[in-house]
Amino acid sequence: MRIAVGCDHRGFEVKKRILDLLAQLGHEGIDAGPGDCEAVDYPDIAGAVGRQISSGEIDRGILICGTGIGMAIAANKFPGVRAAPCHDDLTAEMSRRHNDLNVLCLSADLLGEKLIHRMVEIWLATPFDGGRHARRIEKIREQENSRQHGS
Repeated sequence: MRIAVGCDHRGFEVKKRILDLLAQLGHEGIDAGPGDCEAVDYPDIAGAVGRQISSGEIDRGILICGTGIGMAIAANKFPGVRAAPCHDDLTAEMSRRHNDLNVLCLSADLLGEKLIHRMVEIWLATPFDGGRHARRIEKIREQENSRQHGS
């Protein structure tokens, strides 16, 4: 799976560890920036990953900032992106099972390394349940389409 990983300055060290983990798990981790821990604006990074999800260049994304909230808000502005902050094993699993989450947003400040690694592994391994949840995802797509076309 092709997975872009981006962060703001607060998530730089976490991003490096996640990219290493993705390689260990056999995925193609793509560094979406930044290249160092200098201050950056999270909407720029979330936008880069959001555009790649929308265009189909990547399969999924992982975004890290202080809380994960800002990244989720910014990434969700792009069609086809379903981004949310997750904070434990259950939210990581259910975000995939029920919401087909394609952008995992994580907190660099509130989550420990072991928990982050476990959450990423769960999120990558958990399938979308489909069924009634697929109907709901389709309604989200319809809302995006109507918004894009001014309806």
